[in-house]
Amino acid sequence: MLMKGFVMLTSLGMLVLSAQVSAEIYKWVDEHGRTHFSDKAPASAQAEEVTIKINTYSSPSYSPDIFTSDNNEKPSKRSSRKVTMYSTTWCGVCKKAKAYFRQNRISYTEYDVENSARGKQDYQKMNGKGVPIILVGNKRLNGFSQASFEKLYGK
Repeated sequence: MLMKGFVMLTSLGMLVLSAQVSAEIYKWVDEHGRTHFSDKAPASAQAEEVTIKINTYSSPSYSPDIFTSDNNEKPSKRSSRKVTMYSTTWCGVCKKAKAYFRQNRISYTEYDVENSARGKQDYQKMNGKGVPIILVGNKRLNGFSQASFEKLYGK
């Protein structure tokens, strides 16, 4: 009986959440030229329905290849632990990664993907979709978590 109640409660919760996710958003400009957004269309103004893309968090992921390489050279032990980070000045996760590197005395090279020509170029080559992108030798970590980094770094 307890399990049946749990399943019903879970189903009800999912139904309520799905109703919130599919909410409509309306945009209109008032008589003073101010733009408004609401989940209800105003009766007194002409409103248009808008679609809003939500930036969601995804957990860090890593891949064995950074770029496609023409040569089949194996990285040396020293270069396999070289850390490079592609970041921005406003990124909180980037700041967390830098603090971790400082705390653990891990040297790294940083490129700003908005303000550095090299950073912009590499970010584009890597098909970057977010920051930070952390390279450890020839391995890539999208995002940052201590556990994922340590797995890649071999700590």
